[in-house]
Amino acid sequence: MAKKSLSPEARSIINSKVSRRAVLAGAGAVAGAGALAACGGSGGSSSSAENTIRWGNWPLYLDVDDSGKKYPTLEAFTKETKINVKYFEDYNDNDEFFGKVQAQLKLKKDIGYDLVCPTDWMAARWIRLGYTQKFDTANIPNRTNLLETLASPSFDPNRESSLTWQGIMGGFGWNTEKNPKGVRTLEDLFSPANKGKIVVLSEMRDTIGIILRSQGVSLATVTEDQFMNAVDYLEQKISDGWIRGVKGNEYAEDLTSGDATAVIGWSGDMFILKSENEGKFDFAIPEAGGTISGDNMVIPSTATAEAKANAEKLINYYYDPAVAAEVAAYVNYVCPVNGAQAEMEKIDPDLASSEFIFPSAKTMANLSVFRALTPAEETKWTEAFQKAAGN
Repeated sequence: MAKKSLSPEARSIINSKVSRRAVLAGAGAVAGAGALAACGGSGGSSSSAENTIRWGNWPLYLDVDDSGKKYPTLEAFTKETKINVKYFEDYNDNDEFFGKVQAQLKLKKDIGYDLVCPTDWMAARWIRLGYTQKFDTANIPNRTNLLETLASPSFDPNRESSLTWQGIMGGFGWNTEKNPKGVRTLEDLFSPANKGKIVVLSEMRDTIGIILRSQGVSLATVTEDQFMNAVDYLEQKISDGWIRGVKGNEYAEDLTSGDATAVIGWSGDMFILKSENEGKFDFAIPEAGGTISGDNMVIPSTATAEAKANAEKLINYYYDPAVAAEVAAYVNYVCPVNGAQAEMEKIDPDLASSEFIFPSAKTMANLSVFRALTPAEETKWTEAFQKAAGN
């Protein structure tokens, strides 16, 4: 596929600074998503329609126009390839999504999706259990644009079954009116002004990872004793009334409603909240260090051969630097595509220099990946975390 330039329509939309969160809150999964399935309100029909891809992704994770009814990059993809895409914002939490589809995957029956976006550790589980398909790399020539730092993860060292959709930085988010000095340490987070109004992520590796780093523990070598000590710390803060919730993506709504004044959250969400609320919110990587991970495009083992080939074409499309820049201008997460920063320079130099989207080497040095867990560790550690969270 030839390299693209950003369309005039896209430039206009990006420069309009539309409130994407407000638009999406009213629109839900908008045009391109198609009709939701009758059962459960998510996923597609029992089998993929001819020349159609069903894509399950996280909320606020794709460009949308100012009407809130169209995804410009998906529209352009369909126009170019004649492949329709049903787009579903069905991810709130990795375990929750996996729980919805696991039984069908085990039975080798259609799960309602031809492309899904699990986070690194969950992608590792999908691959380990044989629930993914290996790519036909001839269909994804743009995969060579993947940033070198993301090219060989332990769960998929040759990137045969996954490619990063966006990178995720975990850190502290806060209401600037309630925390005028900011939040950069656990002590700042648990200040009296925030008592009872703190939300932490249900993603174990981000919440416990940030606590561990604050305790001086390396995420690359964390032991069970160190992990359980951090879980005990979290459980105590919950029982003492400091933390009001352990949540997935919906933590952002707690901030906007005023129910929360500080969070352990994700950079992209906080960037959007900051830009759309006149600086009322802010984000920082903890002084002791934050977390970094990625959400990955993965083709389920249950996708048909035609759907797989079409999904590979879609993945290739989003690895074009101009398209990747267009998406990054909306979602404001770490862009995994080499060349996208140069494309962003053409449309918004401020975004091109954003540490949220294109982190510098200095920023990256203060971010850590949580080490891979054995199946036994994953079970035991997850159970401990869920118990502390009250689940």
